[in-house]
Amino acid sequence: MFEYFYNEILRRTIISFGTLFNGITVKQDGGDIRVPLAYGPTQKFLARLSQTPDLNKATAITLPRMSFEFTGLTYDPSRKVTTTQQFTVKDPTDGSESKKAYMPVPYNMQFELAIMCKLNDDALQIVEQIVPYFQPAYNVTVTLVDSIKEKRDIPIVLENITMQDDYEGDFTQRRVLLYTLRFTAKTYMFGPIQPATKDIIRKATVTYIAGGAKSVERDVRYSVTPRAVKSYTGTVLTNLAANVEIADDIIKVDDASGITANSTSLSYLDLGGEQIFVKSKSGNDLNVERGKDGTTIASHLKGDPVKSITDSDDALIPEGDDFGFDGTYTGFAD
Repeated sequence: MFEYFYNEILRRTIISFGTLFNGITVKQDGGDIRVPLAYGPTQKFLARLSQTPDLNKATAITLPRMSFEFTGLTYDPSRKVTTTQQFTVKDPTDGSESKKAYMPVPYNMQFELAIMCKLNDDALQIVEQIVPYFQPAYNVTVTLVDSIKEKRDIPIVLENITMQDDYEGDFTQRRVLLYTLRFTAKTYMFGPIQPATKDIIRKATVTYIAGGAKSVERDVRYSVTPRAVKSYTGTVLTNLAANVEIADDIIKVDDASGITANSTSLSYLDLGGEQIFVKSKSGNDLNVERGKDGTTIASHLKGDPVKSITDSDDALIPEGDDFGFDGTYTGFAD
């Protein structure tokens, strides 16, 4: 736990939020003016205005302008999913390696967008170019994890708008109309991305007795291929079309078109925790072997889901689980 990783999710979400408001313009008598956008607290720009109040000074900050800031991060329990569930993807570069990650954790990011103007008409033009897109949310597609090209639609919700007029003092001081728009971005936080493959047995040492005189230790090589005995992904292929009793070896399903028969990697199915192997099929009737890899043969009811067991499930076997495997003895080490 707490190993180093950095998916840049917060940074990517902040940048995506800022780009939404990067091309806003206002029309004035002198023509179109593009409103500059900067990241930073509103107080920073207001302090700069108050320190250069003379309208004739060229160093005064140009209005209108906008600034935005990331102000908070809170957990969102309404979007919670099973924390122990995992998913597996192929390496997006060449597909040679599978990578796995736990399901992401939902978090809400709070943002404030400040609109600073001298003229109320400028502020109204800017606000009117923003609010029609939020009803109250606007979806932005963000690549949250670059290593697996994980893209998610992030709803950005407009929570409220407030207006403040900082026109105080005499006529030599500058007027600032400040509109503050508060947003919530519903993003997801991913943990470390790891290779999906696991070495179950790397090396075994066996002791041999030679003529009873002495013991000799030699390394042996034993290779194994882990295979899941249940569906970890939960992919439902079809449903039972009739009840299944313990002695039945013919199973009727609603639709057998997505089921492959007599394949060592594609013909294993999960039926209520019982692993079955499809030897052959005729229409929607499956000829099966029951209770494979030590799973319990049980009765099942019409309508029960029939789930697939594929390579994707193999990659999600948790450490220490009781899974089935096929092995090949490859000889002694040199």
